[in-house]
Amino acid sequence: MRVLGVNAVFHDPAAALVVDGRTVAAAEEERFSRRKHGKEAVPFSTWELPIASMRWCLKEAGLAPSDLDAVAYSYDPSLALEEGPGLDPGWERLRLIYVERAPYFLSTALPGLDPSRVVHVPHHVAHAASAALAAPFTAEGAVDRAVLAADGRGENTSHLAGSYSASGELRVLARQPLPESLGLVYEELTQHLGFRRSSDEYKVMALASYGEPSMNERLKDTIAYRGDGLVVASGVDWETLVPACPPGEEPTREHADLAASVQDRMEEVLLELVGWLHEQTGQRRLAMAGGVALNCVANSRIVREGPFDDVWVQPAAGDAGTALGAALQVAADLGDEITPMSGADLGRGWDEDSLAAILDEAELEYERPDDIAAEVARALSDDALVAWFQGRSEYGPRALGHRSLLADPSREENLERLNRVKGRESFRPVAPMVSVEHAPEIFSGGPLPSPYMLFVHDVAPEWRDRIPAVVHVDGTARVQTVDPEDDPLTARLLSEFAARTGSPVLVNTSLNTAGRPMVDSPRDALECFGSAPVDVLALGPFLVRRGRITGGLR
Repeated sequence: MRVLGVNAVFHDPAAALVVDGRTVAAAEEERFSRRKHGKEAVPFSTWELPIASMRWCLKEAGLAPSDLDAVAYSYDPSLALEEGPGLDPGWERLRLIYVERAPYFLSTALPGLDPSRVVHVPHHVAHAASAALAAPFTAEGAVDRAVLAADGRGENTSHLAGSYSASGELRVLARQPLPESLGLVYEELTQHLGFRRSSDEYKVMALASYGEPSMNERLKDTIAYRGDGLVVASGVDWETLVPACPPGEEPTREHADLAASVQDRMEEVLLELVGWLHEQTGQRRLAMAGGVALNCVANSRIVREGPFDDVWVQPAAGDAGTALGAALQVAADLGDEITPMSGADLGRGWDEDSLAAILDEAELEYERPDDIAAEVARALSDDALVAWFQGRSEYGPRALGHRSLLADPSREENLERLNRVKGRESFRPVAPMVSVEHAPEIFSGGPLPSPYMLFVHDVAPEWRDRIPAVVHVDGTARVQTVDPEDDPLTARLLSEFAARTGSPVLVNTSLNTAGRPMVDSPRDALECFGSAPVDVLALGPFLVRRGRITGGLR
């Protein structure tokens, strides 16, 4: 079967294509439109479809819209309410009108598509499928998994807890009705702290490490587990805790304490929730998705203190991932045997000839070294900032060695340097990339391997002074491990860097600047390189050095 998945309702519109149970392509619309998160998460933007990413997915597979057996849309209007707590009062009906008419919008955007082939998939079912059905098999093959999908909101719920059988059948054990929502509480906190809601929640997580959970007791009535897979999470009176931080101003210690308190309460509630889920299912493995699952601090605590032997988080855990989950769920319902996703590199890629042509058009002087990994390792060991553009782009919010900005972690000042280059807040950490073989000697307290940068790990004390640029204030780091079987080029870069410096670790942050989506195309990379003080651009096998720019983009 050929199934196109679409997310369009809230934020992070995206498309994914599943053919005969295998994920062929997946991409977020922001990477094409260059608009962060694709659009605002408001009811009157629901009509906007991820047109560029949908068309690219079909082109990548050589398919026409008429070739599709189904289009899976990750929202079911039959489950939604027009008014009610946790919804957008006065506007929710407009959102539903757009969702109900999505088949006709889709057939207009994809000429030749039969509107009757559009299937509405419940939002949290799509999240759940993106985790459990895409998760890797064990050595014994497909396995049953418990699943938790938690975010701000879907149609009329905020989380789903259940399990998947090895055959792909979902058993729902709990659905959390709105307005109770761990995700919405965290969104409210994000806004209260002066950050952008439904966008900057990761900044709150970083800020929490600078505070103490001193307000924990005052939050226990409004953020709590209440049993049977359900929670209390609403009605927090933020102003009585700490006055709001105006946007653009530096958060105070009190704001950091509030962030730490909410973070701690959420972790405690999640631990009780997954404990209940384990009791109900008896499963050893848990799969997670939804915006809450992007909280890597909470994920690591679930691993350390929770009852599951294995926790796997969908790398595109946010709403973009529902495009893939919806497609996988419909493919399974149509009888396809689902293959786990092979990695997050599911987006666009360019061959060497295309890259050379773009460099020639830009009138840039460039070179093609005999060994791009060795040459970049040399530049990094000389303290260069390197834009690393290789292979297909990542699906999800993490740069994983395909669209990355790299630096030497042994120089503590590189944290400030990178935050200045990217226009980021000073309290935000950058992450380490490490070879999978050396990871256990440096990092602990989280699952290893950790290829998708979705957990935090404790940095060994003897390594903290060796890689200070990637060590957060609490002694942790959000690790990405690199396996040569999955990414031989980046693994060789790490090996070459280790041979020169004795350290198998690099700073790895996303290749973008503040307010811009991650770089996706070669032209995006050249624009970023031209506008930010980055020393070297490794574009496929080609190298552009800052001092050798002789022309400019047209």
